[in-house]
Amino acid sequence: MTEDNGGSVGIPSHDEDKPAQHGPANASAGESGFAPPDGPEGHGRPAQPGTADRLLVPGHGEQPNGPGQARPPRPGFVPHNHDPNQNPAPPYNWPPQQQPPGPATTPYGTPRPPGPGAPMPGSFGGPGGGGPNWAPAPAPPAPARRGPGLGVLAIVALVAALVAGVVGAGVGVMATGGGTASGGSVDLGGTSSGPGGKSRPAGTVAGVAQRLLPSVVMIKVQGANGESGAGTGFVVRDGYIMTNNHVVAPTVGGGSLQVVFNDQRTTSATVVGRDPSSDVAVLKPATTNRLPALQLGNSDDIAVGDSVIAIGSPLGLQGSVTTGIVSSVNRAVPTNGGGGGSGGGTDSSVLNAIQTDAAINPGNSGGPLVDAQGRVIGMNTAIATLGGGGLGAQGQSGSIGLGFAIPVNQAKRVGEQIINKGKATHAKIGATMDLQYQGTGVRISQSAQAGQDPVTKNGPADKAGLKPGDIISSFDGKPVGGPTDLLALIRSHVPGDKVKLTFKRGSSQSTVDVTLGEAN
Repeated sequence: MTEDNGGSVGIPSHDEDKPAQHGPANASAGESGFAPPDGPEGHGRPAQPGTADRLLVPGHGEQPNGPGQARPPRPGFVPHNHDPNQNPAPPYNWPPQQQPPGPATTPYGTPRPPGPGAPMPGSFGGPGGGGPNWAPAPAPPAPARRGPGLGVLAIVALVAALVAGVVGAGVGVMATGGGTASGGSVDLGGTSSGPGGKSRPAGTVAGVAQRLLPSVVMIKVQGANGESGAGTGFVVRDGYIMTNNHVVAPTVGGGSLQVVFNDQRTTSATVVGRDPSSDVAVLKPATTNRLPALQLGNSDDIAVGDSVIAIGSPLGLQGSVTTGIVSSVNRAVPTNGGGGGSGGGTDSSVLNAIQTDAAINPGNSGGPLVDAQGRVIGMNTAIATLGGGGLGAQGQSGSIGLGFAIPVNQAKRVGEQIINKGKATHAKIGATMDLQYQGTGVRISQSAQAGQDPVTKNGPADKAGLKPGDIISSFDGKPVGGPTDLLALIRSHVPGDKVKLTFKRGSSQSTVDVTLGEAN
C-alpha cells in the first residue's frame, strides 16, 4: 500500500463523407492511414495479371490487342427489313470487285456470300444462278464514319461536367488553402456554445465536480530537511481543512505549508493537530476565500456498487476528477501513518477502509471521495501497488484500480477531537494478540508479551470474561480473519462503544458484550 502524497496530433480519417483521394487506391487503414506502395514503383495498385494490353471492343467482349495488332474494324449492320430498292441504301462495305446483290429483295433465309469474291451457287453471279450477268463495278467510295448518337453525346457531356466540377473544386481549395493565395479564409464549421455554456445538471458527474472543485485544495509541503511533497485537502466547517497526516508529516520539526486553491490563489496554513494512528490531520489556512464547506455524508450507509467520485491533485495535477464505484467496505488496510520528522515517529495505521476502483494516485491523499450527490463519504488515503512491497509499501506505482479511503465517519470523529481536544482518542479491548498464531481469527496471547499481560486486569476483555488462549472469530457482527482485521474494526469505534464479540475456547463458542475502553 502506498500513501499517495507525493505527442502528435492526428485527425481521424473516416471513409464516409470525404473527397476522393489522389493516393493509392488500395491504401490500408493502418496506424498512419497510409499503406506502403503496392506496386514496384510505389504508385497505386500493381497491374492485374492478364489485363495488360487488353481492350474492350463493343460486341466482341475482351479481345487481345497486343503491340502491332490493330483493332478489328467495326462491322456494318443492315436492318433485316431494309429494301435495296430504296434510296439511299446503307453501305454494305463490299470489298472491291465484288458484285452487289440484284435488285430483288433478299429473302430473310437467303445466305450471304461466304467471303469476298466468292459467289454462292444458285445466287446471282454463281453457277446455276438466274438473272443477268453483272459486269464488275468499281468499288463504292468508303462510307463516312457515323458519329456518336445524341444519347452518347449527352452522357459524355454530363461526365465531362462532373469531372470539370470536381477538378474546379480541387483547384479552388488549393488556390484558397489557408487564405494565403486569394486572401480568403477557410471556415471548418462547428457549433457555437448554446444556452448555459458549461453549466451542467447538479446530478451529473460534471455538475458535482463544478460544485465541489472550488472547495478542494492542493497542499504543498516543504520540510525543514529539504523534503517536499504535495497532497490534497478539502474545506470543512469553520474554515478548517482536513487532510492526511502523512501529507503534512514532513513539516514536523520545521517547514512550511502552502494551500493552493482551484483558482490558483495561494495562502499559508498551520497544522492544528494530527493523528498518525488514524492518518488524519487538520489545517487552519490564513484564509479560505469564503469558500463553502463540503457536506459530509454517512459512510455507514454506503453499499458495494455505489457510484463515487474522487477529487484531488494526482502527481501535482490539481483539480483532477475520476469516477468509479465502491468496490468493498470494511477493508482492513495497514499503512504507514507517516509520523515523519523529528519526534514524529513511524506510527503504523490500520484502516477499516472503503475500497474503490476510482483512479487514485500519489497526490490524491487527503482528497474527498464523494457519492453521486456530492457528499463526502471518505478521505482518499492509500493505494495498492505492484512494486513488490505489498500493502503499505512506499512506491511510485500508479493506480491499478485498488484505492482506499478512510470512512468519513471515522475521519470526522478524529477531526472533531483534534479541533476540540487537541488530540484524538482510540478504543481498545484490553488484550494482546498472539502474532504467531496462523489459524483463522485472532488468538489472545497465552503469556505476557513485552511486559504486558495477555488480558489487562479489569480491562474490557477481562470484564467480558475472555481468557488467554481464547480465539476471537467475530467482532461487532463482522468476521475476523486475523490481527489486521481486528485492529481495524477496533479503530473504527470510539471508547465507550458496546460491541458483541464471539470467541472459541476449546470446542465451545460463546458471544459476549464488550464495552470498549480508551487507549493511552
